[in-house]
Amino acid sequence: MEIDEGLRRVTELASRENWLAVLVTLRANGKPSVSVLNAAVFPHPVTGEQVVAFVSRGNTAKLANLRGGGEATLVFRAGWEWISVSGPAEIAGPDDELPGVTDLRQLLRDVYHAAGGQHEDLDEYDRVMAEDRRAAVFVTPKRFATNP
Repeated sequence: MEIDEGLRRVTELASRENWLAVLVTLRANGKPSVSVLNAAVFPHPVTGEQVVAFVSRGNTAKLANLRGGGEATLVFRAGWEWISVSGPAEIAGPDDELPGVTDLRQLLRDVYHAAGGQHEDLDEYDRVMAEDRRAAVFVTPKRFATNP
């Protein structure tokens, strides 16, 4: 499947299910780690390429698993239709500098909104993001799998 078609399908299914996805990463021992989160197709903050992005609390297993060039797989579904997207992940956060990212506060807001997030008090949102050491994660799509 071509990248543009795969990302179009990700957006279609994600938008029907509140932008929910299952994230699969690999622990250092090679065993999978799974979590549920909100994610969306989003322009990479440095290259502008379309990637899949989400916001993660700092000091989590998912971030530890992705540091140092880890790969991620996200699965999006609506009813019995599903698509997975896999590829290398990059992190931009207070503990993970991504060269070229100059405004982490705004980036976290933008990713949050793209993935369906709404918050009535953005100053409070910013405070919590900083307190939790939240980071934005960008998965570059390399492979897709889906049901027929």
